[in-house]
Amino acid sequence: MTASSSPTQAGSGRPKVPRRLLDGVLLLDKPVGLSSNDALIRAKRLYRAKKAGHTGTLDPLASGLLPLCFGEATKFSQDLLDADKTYEATMRLGIRTATGDAEGDAVETRDVTCAEAAVRDAMTKFVGDIVQVPPMYSALKRDGKPLYEYARAGQVVEREGRQVTILALEMIACDLPDVTFRVTCSKGTYVRTLAEDIGEALGCGAHLVMLRRTGVGALTLEHAVTLDTLSDADDATRDAWLQPVDALLSTFPAVTLDDEASRRFMHGQRLPLNELVADRAQWGEVQRVRVYGDDARLLGVAKAANGVLAPERLVVSAAT
Repeated sequence: MTASSSPTQAGSGRPKVPRRLLDGVLLLDKPVGLSSNDALIRAKRLYRAKKAGHTGTLDPLASGLLPLCFGEATKFSQDLLDADKTYEATMRLGIRTATGDAEGDAVETRDVTCAEAAVRDAMTKFVGDIVQVPPMYSALKRDGKPLYEYARAGQVVEREGRQVTILALEMIACDLPDVTFRVTCSKGTYVRTLAEDIGEALGCGAHLVMLRRTGVGALTLEHAVTLDTLSDADDATRDAWLQPVDALLSTFPAVTLDDEASRRFMHGQRLPLNELVADRAQWGEVQRVRVYGDDARLLGVAKAANGVLAPERLVVSAAT
């Protein structure tokens, strides 16, 4: 890690806070009430990082895992945008709201006459590939404008259903009208829409009152840190919370190159795969892999296909 060092802010005469060239991944436990972008800004300021980005938004109503990427790690943030997510959530049966969650006004109230067994049975019908209609209060755009802007103006626009995958869905607790569940789902899934659809299947409606993200791909809350903890820490302690860049790539098979092959790879050259990996039958026909030099430094990500290792994204500086 290195720091830039412009001495003063232009025209102010005040010392300029140096920005650091920082590479790594921060597993942040975002609090309720803070947007993902605001959380990113606060963390970036604490680390005095030159470059940072997040790996997909988490609503202000939601808490939990928000991986933040610094420096070279930002090149791989798309891999987490595409990753499966795991949440713990609580839905309240019997009340529908304008937004599908507790932030919206109630628009309909119905009696809850179902028992726990009926809730469990209804939930099983939502496991697998399902079609969701995106909510009006979402950031999806129509004619260049987010849907939530139409919703706030009292307009409802037609939305096409989209296929998503519910990989796992289990009840954690049932204290009717509240039901707490855990769900692992594909990218693009709206958990509040899932809660609403389960409520409709039960004939009483529902809305989401709590949402906490516990996993993104292979990353979990186990090693996450809060903004309060970061604020109270010194630089060395904060830096210790950073995961290496390849924490984003742990599910990819690894390939290690010698010095000459590393040099060619870093110049963007395609390499003969058969000479690098003896047994890759378990990879399938096409596989993205993480590539290391023989000093264990991450060089980047490549596509392994048709007997060739083709560079995709390279790491310019050493991983933290």
